[in-house]
Amino acid sequence: MTATANLATRLEGVLGAHHVVAAEEALLTYAVDGVMPAVIVRPASALEVAETVRFAIAEKLAILACGSRSKMDIGMPPTRYDIAMDTTAQHEIAHFDADDLTLSVDPGIPLRKLEGILAEKHQFLPLAVPCYEGSTAGGAIASGIDSVLRQQYGTARDFLIGAEFVDGKGNLCRSGGRVVKNVTGYDLHKLLIGSLGTLGVITRLNFRTFPLPQSSGGHVVAFTSAENALAHRESLENSGLPLANLEVLSPEVTTMVTAILRRGGAEVPASLEGSGWLVYVSYEGNPAIIRRISDHLERAARANDALRSEVLEGAADENLGGMLREAFEWLRWAAPGVLLFRIVLGKITSGDLGELTRAAEAASLRATLLLRAAGIAYVAILAEDEEEDTLEQFEKIVADVCMRVSARSGHSTLLHAPEGLKSRVNVWGPERADLGLMRRVKLAFDPQNIFAPGRFVGGL
Repeated sequence: MTATANLATRLEGVLGAHHVVAAEEALLTYAVDGVMPAVIVRPASALEVAETVRFAIAEKLAILACGSRSKMDIGMPPTRYDIAMDTTAQHEIAHFDADDLTLSVDPGIPLRKLEGILAEKHQFLPLAVPCYEGSTAGGAIASGIDSVLRQQYGTARDFLIGAEFVDGKGNLCRSGGRVVKNVTGYDLHKLLIGSLGTLGVITRLNFRTFPLPQSSGGHVVAFTSAENALAHRESLENSGLPLANLEVLSPEVTTMVTAILRRGGAEVPASLEGSGWLVYVSYEGNPAIIRRISDHLERAARANDALRSEVLEGAADENLGGMLREAFEWLRWAAPGVLLFRIVLGKITSGDLGELTRAAEAASLRATLLLRAAGIAYVAILAEDEEEDTLEQFEKIVADVCMRVSARSGHSTLLHAPEGLKSRVNVWGPERADLGLMRRVKLAFDPQNIFAPGRFVGGL
């Protein structure tokens, strides 16, 4: 009997045969950066998760928890990977109090399914994350990926009020509460956000929900230069308007968005035609508020010498907003070879944009820029292959971008990179000052280092 078959048989004794998969074709679909697990388990309850974790501890095996696996290439390759723990069998709503605006869900519930259930009560959860059609609630939290509604609703840290999880000792743990007024003590559950499953396996998530807006609108403005687009963006940030999203698109990103909309048969807004930098705004509220914001945005566009401006309604706004929500997805596959940076700076200037793309331009590689809310920029460097020469150029670009961002006291992360590059660079950037604290947190949650070892900052 092979080692894989033997492991699968022993896990069947823990969970039952219908919860364990060891077929090679299935294992290949759970590979992370080319590293394949020995077995897949699909626990249907928190108790089964805990039993599996205790088994892994006793056998000194490593576990990677996952949902739809749409964002598993974020992070470093695992140094060990024995068990893929698929949480999609846990997909129920445990509690929903529409009057209290609180919700408790299993980690494997799809966001699209959850959206429909909440909409019946005229509510929603502002987790507008990429890969939305397949994403699960647990995956959205564990990946820490950006929501395009951050401008108005904040991040998951602002509306995740509690969680249950299994720690690295096999204990069922709870942090926070199920209703807002009962949330006391340390917010340990917020450490799970963006942890890539390195601290524990999520078994329950408690959220504060929001009233569903009556209507929404969008606005697109084109400018001749990045300087003018950024100035317009800053004026909107300082206006006090309740904007749901605010993004700046480089001409290259605009070209990509236009092409994808056309391929999908969607109407392309007139403002996307032609050259220039674009500023896109979305906003929500009752019809009177929508009209007032639209009028303000049109006046601002004229005052800031826009080339073109356009108010978007209905499907036109929904299509463009949906495309920008999915930017992580289509940018990482925009060329045969892609570096996709997520960069955080207190304030981003046109000079910063030039600095961030300087090394790519010197190597005659294409660079695209998408500026999101809260000082976040997505920078994609595109190449026509992943050959050795390209990987060498990519390695130099990573070093250059990390150096420039660190000099500005910012933070850079590689959200996507070729597998062959991850053995040469650290996707998390230079060593952080708080790495020692992060190691102590990892040790407290996962003393045996069984959860996704090596995937997180500093090899955690």
